[in-house]
Amino acid sequence: MYQRYAVYFTPTGALAKAGAFWLGWDLSTGSVVAHPEIAGLDIAALTKTPRKYGLHATIKPPFHLSGGTTLQMLEHAVETLCAQLEPVTLDTLSVQRLGRFIALTPEGDTSALARLAAQTVKTLDPFRAPPSNAELARRRQANLTPSQDHNLMAWGYPYVLEDFRFHITLTGRIRGDIAPTLEKLRAHFAPYLAQPLRIDSLTLTGQDGDGMFHEIRRFPLTGARTPDA
Repeated sequence: MYQRYAVYFTPTGALAKAGAFWLGWDLSTGSVVAHPEIAGLDIAALTKTPRKYGLHATIKPPFHLSGGTTLQMLEHAVETLCAQLEPVTLDTLSVQRLGRFIALTPEGDTSALARLAAQTVKTLDPFRAPPSNAELARRRQANLTPSQDHNLMAWGYPYVLEDFRFHITLTGRIRGDIAPTLEKLRAHFAPYLAQPLRIDSLTLTGQDGDGMFHEIRRFPLTGARTPDA
């Protein structure tokens, strides 16, 4: 049914609803939603690239299943892992510029979150098929650092482990002056970012034939089970 799989953090509540409307895609329901109207912004154009992923932060980047594995096996592995991981609380999120795009990024100490992401990447890696030569070539067009290139070969994605940066993408690449869009996005999302963000679940998602990601199942982080249990 799905071409690729990924493990994301996906917000809940008011932030999830606002983000789904902003992007025009609700991955929890697998449905298109109407954009809000913000004067001076072509939201459909701004969100064309990130729309298919839905509102999310990547924890285990998208991958094709390796031979001999199934979705059922992957679900069980994610459930087992999440039973071992403890929730992480971030001070808050803020709307920031990252290169030529805009994203929600965390404030404060993110070391516990980085450890959670690293453990997820490593534990679930047996389910990842190796990237194709075409994918390797495409990734390397981004002028990767030696560390990022090593990650690409070892883990199938450049921006993991020491190169991981938690973010929730809000736009594609923006040409010209980003400042006016950044200012409007900060105002738009401000009501949803006043409180600390608790990461207490991970979401297994799948990408359909049209390229859109759907929630398969959300797993709570309970920290209740040891790896040997």
